[in-house]
Amino acid sequence: MSRNIGVIGLGAMGLGVARSLLRAGFRVHACDLRAHVLESFAAEGGIACASPAELGAQCEAVVTLVVNAAQTEAVLFGEEGAVTRMKPGGVVIASATVSPEFAVALGKRVEAAGLQMLDAPVSGGAARAASGEMTMMTSGPAAAYAACEDVLAAIAGKVYRLGDAHGAGSKVKIINQLLAGVHIAAAAEAMALGLREGVDPDALYDVITHSAGNSWMFENRVPHILRGDYTPLSAVDIFVKDLGLVLDTARASKFPLPLSAAAHQMFMMASSAGHGGEDDSAVVKIFPGIDLPAGH
Repeated sequence: MSRNIGVIGLGAMGLGVARSLLRAGFRVHACDLRAHVLESFAAEGGIACASPAELGAQCEAVVTLVVNAAQTEAVLFGEEGAVTRMKPGGVVIASATVSPEFAVALGKRVEAAGLQMLDAPVSGGAARAASGEMTMMTSGPAAAYAACEDVLAAIAGKVYRLGDAHGAGSKVKIINQLLAGVHIAAAAEAMALGLREGVDPDALYDVITHSAGNSWMFENRVPHILRGDYTPLSAVDIFVKDLGLVLDTARASKFPLPLSAAAHQMFMMASSAGHGGEDDSAVVKIFPGIDLPAGH
């Protein structure tokens, strides 16, 4: 297979996506601000690009897996943006978590440049990205899907097609993030109470993960707390942003979201205390007196 596909952003998700595309036989071009990450990916068979524009000039489809709307704007339409060099008919697969309004506006600008776009945020974490089994919440015109079906098949286990209008994918993603953020905050609160009450933390984790109180986020994030390892996979500040998007969307229609607001405040507290760059499970640090016993 000789199709040239680009990946902008080789973070926890982006690197997995790029590797999945390599396994599927694509020529994978990559761009990231960290030179050592690019060099490592090139050693695996990828093609390192010095700028999004250099990448765009060579690729039929470009996946953007950056942090937010501002970074999406920069890598697509900045001075060295990919859109400036992509050939007519190329596809932008926009996978950052952004507001639905931004996704709609972005789609119009991409199409005005003679390209196609899928509003295509992702979920599943680094492990599913690495195995090519992410969930993608997508929307966009049929022609855009037709132009990159092979790409989507290589990187996702499930591709939800949520309509032909940009913004629908992003609406579903922020609702997913509402639940993810609330579940992480609730898991941290539960573990903090258990630790404060002197419950054995490993036993508590085992019980909850085999009981009705379990959630995917409890099962996935609490081991970080048990190990005291807050190396970021998804950082506290990601949920400051994402729950902020949730609340902004609801505020526009005067819709109440009390649990989302409380969880957002918890992540804001953790960030303001200096934990914004740590793993999102570090939201547990807002609770007093929850040091783990010796051996954890």
